[in-house]
Amino acid sequence: MNPQNNPLDELCINTMRFLSVDAVQQANSGHPGLPMGAAPMAYVLWTKFLRHSPRNPGWPDRDRFVLSAGHGSMLLYSLLHLTGYDLSLDEIKDFRQWGSKTPGHPEYGDTPGVETTTGPLGQGFATGVGMAIAERHLAAKYNKHGHDIVNHFTYSIVSDGDLMEGISHEAASLAGHLELGKLIYLYDDNHISIEGKTDIAFTENRLQRFEAYGWHVQQVADGNDLAAIANALESAQNETGRPSLIAVRTSIGFGSPNRQDTAKAHGEPLGDEERKLTKENLGWPLEPTFHIPEEALAQFRKSVDKGLESEQSWTSAFRNYLDEYPEEGACFEKQLKGELPAGWDSDIPVFPADPKGKATRVTSGVVLNAIAKNVPALMGGSADLAPSNKTLIDNEESFQPDSYDQRNIHFGVREFGMTAVLNGMALHGGLIPYGGTFLIFSDYMRPAIRLACLMKQHVIYVLTHDSIGLGEDGPTHQPIEHLASLRAMPNLTVLRPADANETAEAWKYALKSNRGPTVLALTRQSLPTLDRTEFGPAELLQRGAYVLKDVDSTPDALILASGSEVKLALEASETLAQDGIAARVISVPSWKLFEAQTQEYRDSVLPENVTLRVAIEAGSTQGWHKYVGMNGKVIGLDHFGASAPINDLFTNFGITAASVVQAVQGLINR
Repeated sequence: MNPQNNPLDELCINTMRFLSVDAVQQANSGHPGLPMGAAPMAYVLWTKFLRHSPRNPGWPDRDRFVLSAGHGSMLLYSLLHLTGYDLSLDEIKDFRQWGSKTPGHPEYGDTPGVETTTGPLGQGFATGVGMAIAERHLAAKYNKHGHDIVNHFTYSIVSDGDLMEGISHEAASLAGHLELGKLIYLYDDNHISIEGKTDIAFTENRLQRFEAYGWHVQQVADGNDLAAIANALESAQNETGRPSLIAVRTSIGFGSPNRQDTAKAHGEPLGDEERKLTKENLGWPLEPTFHIPEEALAQFRKSVDKGLESEQSWTSAFRNYLDEYPEEGACFEKQLKGELPAGWDSDIPVFPADPKGKATRVTSGVVLNAIAKNVPALMGGSADLAPSNKTLIDNEESFQPDSYDQRNIHFGVREFGMTAVLNGMALHGGLIPYGGTFLIFSDYMRPAIRLACLMKQHVIYVLTHDSIGLGEDGPTHQPIEHLASLRAMPNLTVLRPADANETAEAWKYALKSNRGPTVLALTRQSLPTLDRTEFGPAELLQRGAYVLKDVDSTPDALILASGSEVKLALEASETLAQDGIAARVISVPSWKLFEAQTQEYRDSVLPENVTLRVAIEAGSTQGWHKYVGMNGKVIGLDHFGASAPINDLFTNFGITAASVVQAVQGLINR
């Protein structure tokens, strides 16, 4: 305890500590140490600096708070309950139980006031950077002289584990370069991780590292010194040109006679005896559990009136803005609501038939720009691959410290950081973010894609060079298992279009689908643009799979393909027709969308009475047998690729029309 602190403040801080201790003990599961040590800094931030409205957690110009150290979730739940959010004491008592609003790690959408799902360390750190990017962009775009309708901070509490994870290095470097001065992180510098003291693995000078990134760095020597914490936060708010890191030296498990400053305080309940000793040590009543003194609750609940006042002040300011700038105000409101403008897709071209065609990454770039003209919320970039991914928006400059109003973000070679930043942009509201790289590097992105899926965020991934079709770069760059892996992820829609018009439809789906992220898997190599007067309409991509080329009678065989292999399926059907075999060709751009259709539609595409089925895709065969049956044939790659020209690769690995013909004939003969 710090004797200079106000007794009421100490009472409030201990209220937070023991709500956390009691909840973890009752659940017999959780992490009490961080809430016990970090309670003072969280208290100062939430009651003296954070602009938030407990009665309306989603008001647009609130400050954002991210508990990147999500294992300390009871710290956040205690704050939410005490400051007046819709989180009852019963929910605190149900910590980590079935159906409660207090899961083991904070989950976006489950708990009012939780801004993002955290727990996988480092991701909250990077997500906060995305929120700060969104704030800077919207402020630069919409604020007018005397009308700051976007003007808020992004705060986070980060841990040693967050700073160890590589993603935080990526995000910190980007934040420093972008001079995100409204980003302020409190570092819970407690020197303890699960295996013991951090000096067994973590000994670099963290503060110098962040100074090198271009951050404003401060230290608070005593984590219980409320005045020092407040002074550091005030200094950070006044530093407008650099993001801020405040290293607060805390004691994990503070107050516990036998657990303070030990690894045991991190990830297990104190136990009944140690809980008793800790309460005695800090002068807290042993009973009742979950004790909340009236004076403490009254102090915390001041946040309700303060929040309403801040919210009402902003609402009044925004009305004035609407009066003076009605067009900009209406556009801003639409963006915040996630609504697409009228005619948003009116400039998307219909691509004429072309036997030579273009790579789907190229047509994707054309479609992206046709949409971006009409959808100001669309913003993104690439992990240093924009010229290859075709992810640049024409007539826009780079998003930089002197041009925050622009929409082309250069993420650098930071795929993981980029993907978590996109999550933060989406969570902030007002933007539809997208990010590009090669499909192979979705390996680096996967943990952040997974969180986007958990949170059902509207994020678009432009993943090009989607097969061995990238050629000479070889097996290190040729995705094999990646489509199957991404298709296995819940809430993720994977679209692999077969030509230019399917690519346009894929973008339309990605813009309209706001219940989870979308992958666009696109080719490096050119694909013919199909003549839609001859083949099924590209709009049927929205149904996941459709009959691209049918036959006059009941088909003898079904050939299924996605992406670049659709043209091989069409060639094979022509050859088979010459031998009197009627083969229906089915384009399958999305398994997820197809499986969401009615059974009647699925049976119309894949009739049960046609059991002779062959699928072809230049990737893992895993999963295709649910469509072709155990008696069918899947032509694919269950091994790594090689470095060679594209045609040699497809020929030598048997990803050819001839292989399809041979497979169909083999099944007939069998």
